[in-house]
Amino acid sequence: MTKIGFVGLGIMGRPMAGHLLGGGYELFLHSRSGVPEELLKRGGRACSSPSEVARNAELVITMLPDTPDVKRVLFGENGITGGLSPGKLVMDMSTISPFETREFAAAINKLGCDYVDAPVSGGDIGAKNATLTIMVGATEAVFTRIKPILELLGSSITLIGPNSSGQVCKIANQIIAALTIEAVGEGLLFASRAGADPLKVRQALMGGFASSRVLEIHGKRMIERNFNPGFRVELHQKDLGLALSGARTLGVSLPNTAAVQELFNSCIAHGGARLDSTAMVQVLERLANHEIRDVNKGLDQGFDKPDLMN
Repeated sequence: MTKIGFVGLGIMGRPMAGHLLGGGYELFLHSRSGVPEELLKRGGRACSSPSEVARNAELVITMLPDTPDVKRVLFGENGITGGLSPGKLVMDMSTISPFETREFAAAINKLGCDYVDAPVSGGDIGAKNATLTIMVGATEAVFTRIKPILELLGSSITLIGPNSSGQVCKIANQIIAALTIEAVGEGLLFASRAGADPLKVRQALMGGFASSRVLEIHGKRMIERNFNPGFRVELHQKDLGLALSGARTLGVSLPNTAAVQELFNSCIAHGGARLDSTAMVQVLERLANHEIRDVNKGLDQGFDKPDLMN
């Protein structure tokens, strides 16, 4: 395959498309917000619709916010299916419902085309650095065909199983990530409220059993008050919604997932929908009437300051 289509050029899709151009592929591009000029200058070709993308490409990749977006782009007016012909391949790298993914795959297969669900983890940093974790739902044969392409986008690529398996794995990832963000927030909030330096607490914990990428990256964000989005609150909230709706279908109880979803809901209610998902900690801080602060910067928000260290 030398001709690739890419639909959805947002915070994740834009750098991913750039890596494919860098890999020497001919790219056909479409996005509701328009194709970034930087991709056009590098040789990408703008298309007026997803169907035009599909007519020109052998493989069409979608990177979109939610299940309804993928459904519309695949099957709606001027959608991808309007431009497919037998033998082509559709790969959705969004995070969407695994149950609807099965339906999408079956519909694409009826057209004589293969379908792949390959959601990613790693956020905008992973997309920019081509270090994404990619969880693939496909047949072995299709996985072999697409793996060289995925290797331009990620550093960890795993075939989980048949269609929808990738989405199941991604939802599990989002559950674990969300609950860990909440746990890191609680831990750093407790330490700061008690009078300990959260920077040094984080440093110490990174050498112990509590160490994690979430503590390393998101813990740093919390202390530095950096809530510029890598992965937005509204998208993580959406993903936990997929987890909880799936749990209802499966008859599984996910009590802590439900609790963290409520924290995201509160964050959105306070205007934080488009902040980074670490902004969940701000809800915990409101409950505690205390803000995690870097003591070296002398931050003081005027909150109550009981100090257990003195």
